[in-house]
Amino acid sequence: MKVAVLALCALLVASQSADAQQSAPVVKSATTTPAKTSNTSTIPKPHTLLDGTPIKLRLDRTVSSATAKVGDEVNFDVLEDVSVDGVVVIPKGSLALATVTVAQHKRSMGRAGKLNVNIDSVRLSDGEKDALRATEGGNGHGHVGAMTGAMVATGIVFFPAAPLFLFMHGKDITIPKGTEITAYTDGDMNLDLARFEPKAAPAAAVAATSQITINSDIPACDIEVDGAFAGNTPSTLSLASGKHVITVQKAGYTSWTRTMLVSGSSVHIDADLTPQQNATKLSSQ
Repeated sequence: MKVAVLALCALLVASQSADAQQSAPVVKSATTTPAKTSNTSTIPKPHTLLDGTPIKLRLDRTVSSATAKVGDEVNFDVLEDVSVDGVVVIPKGSLALATVTVAQHKRSMGRAGKLNVNIDSVRLSDGEKDALRATEGGNGHGHVGAMTGAMVATGIVFFPAAPLFLFMHGKDITIPKGTEITAYTDGDMNLDLARFEPKAAPAAAVAATSQITINSDIPACDIEVDGAFAGNTPSTLSLASGKHVITVQKAGYTSWTRTMLVSGSSVHIDADLTPQQNATKLSSQ
């Protein structure tokens, strides 16, 4: 009898153990299934001028704390073509703009002058502008391109936050013409590449073109031909024979506009722009 009871107990324990094994959750080792890694962040966006794209620039005139004024426009020339998906969107020679934000002449008691310049934007070949910054990293907000010019010793100084070589002549700060820097695009810019593809002109139209040289008393003005951006002054353009509306303009100045009949000969144009304040005074007299 005792043997039978013990055997029955053993069967009950074995049955409960089997049921527990069947109902227990199965836990897989974390190492058995490797996690999938996404590489979508490394895939370039199509038709996009990506944030942080380097733009090599050269200063086109000397800037000094002795003569500069806050708000002055400082121009740079692009040194190398910039392409997106094999299409040049910023050609060599394009215009990049900067602005003087602090300009202070040398002062008494041996205090040096101050000169801050912010790198602002670059002109694309379709006429649009793309924002620039002076540093490769960062979120690009605010005046991250400020070139601080407060200096206490003669020589060449390199500012990591703003890659320009600043030269001190006496107590004034000078950035010499020809100074080269690398700026960076500030944010992604989606592009319609069809606007950048070169358009082949018919052979007859090529033969009937004229060279039009356009200059202005104010440097780096925008040139529009028949309402389309065509470059910056000074520029030499090839225009087909016929009537064209040429406009030279710049912020803060009254636009210069002429309607011309191009007939095949070379033409030189000098556009004189009037500051808007002066134009308002003349019209009121």
